Amino acid sequence: RVGQIIAIRTKVNRAFKTSMEVGIKVTVQDVLTNTEKIVSVAYATYVAKPVGAEKVELKPVEPLSAEDQLEHSLAIERRRIRLGYAQVFQKLMQESSKEGDDYTGEEEDAVSTEHTHVQSIELVLPPHANHHGNTFGGQIMAWMQTVASISASRLCRSHPILKSVNMFKFWGPSFVGDRLVFNAIVNNTFHNSVEVGVRVEAYNCEEWIKDQPRHINSAFLIFSAVNDSGELLTFPRVKP
Repeated sequence: RVGQIIAIRTKVNRAFKTSMEVGIKVTVQDVLTNTEKIVSVAYATYVAKPVGAEKVELKPVEPLSAEDQLEHSLAIERRRIRLGYAQVFQKLMQESSKEGDDYTGEEEDAVSTEHTHVQSIELVLPPHANHHGNTFGGQIMAWMQTVASISASRLCRSHPILKSVNMFKFWGPSFVGDRLVFNAIVNNTFHNSVEVGVRVEAYNCEEWIKDQPRHINSAFLIFSAVNDSGELLTFPRVKP
């Protein structure tokens, strides 16, 4: 909230052959009560930008403390789970495309997800990019959260609260001057929470004219919502 102090701490947990895991912890301090609490924890995977065609190989990271050693060990397990999720998700998508997308549900009171579709277009300007001209990942995530929040709000008639971001992955870069098209839609509801899928496509001027988008990002954002009394709201059932 306004007036509170936010501290962001990061460190490299482990370096693999050509990628590294960076742990991110965000805490907030209330200056009036002098209390501090953790508000977010995340793990980001980076690769070094090569000068030529070959990938940059990284040197191993040496843990300095017991906490560092624990995160170093957990990093390889998180990597295994992340890669496993990607394989399972890809398999499910392939099976779904074979079976077709006909909906056979009979829930008469379910809300169509088409009502939750939201599209937004952003132009990447110099303040949105780093010194390489690549769009900041955090900027893309902020735009994704905005469009996903609007999508979720169409079900709860309230201000959704972001709880987590899953499978946020960069499939390719975007640059200053690109047009980024964000498409968000509710995938499903789970009583007190809702999952919104967001797909991001990039166009340069030539690609925009030819309608040839580049798929650069996808993610699944989980929201909840509360009423004026702070009680969790129940989301309606949805149908494709």
